[in-house]
Amino acid sequence: MYDQTRAQQPSDQDRRRTERRPAAPEALLPPAERDAVLDRLRRAINTFPDAPDDALEEAEGAFDDAVNHLANALAERRRALHESWRGQDPETHAEELRLALRQYREVTQRLIRM
Repeated sequence: MYDQTRAQQPSDQDRRRTERRPAAPEALLPPAERDAVLDRLRRAINTFPDAPDDALEEAEGAFDDAVNHLANALAERRRALHESWRGQDPETHAEELRLALRQYREVTQRLIRM
């Protein structure tokens, strides 16, 4: 017999699928820095019809800001990762080392996919 209440509930398979989803990767740039760069880029796009040279200079500045912010964020991420494993005893801290390796892999893969 058809059970309408049961049919409206998600299947166990759907629940398992959502439970295994990895969390979204942490943003490399804080929202304020990201928004500032995107605002500069929008400004450049919007001013292009009236002042193309100024728009290109603004876009170049937005690009330079993004590169600088990313370089600083990546340097800080590298420093924190390095400190998390450097000098650890591999026998007693294997899980911390495994976590550091996974974080290096994730950040590196994100950079390659950009």
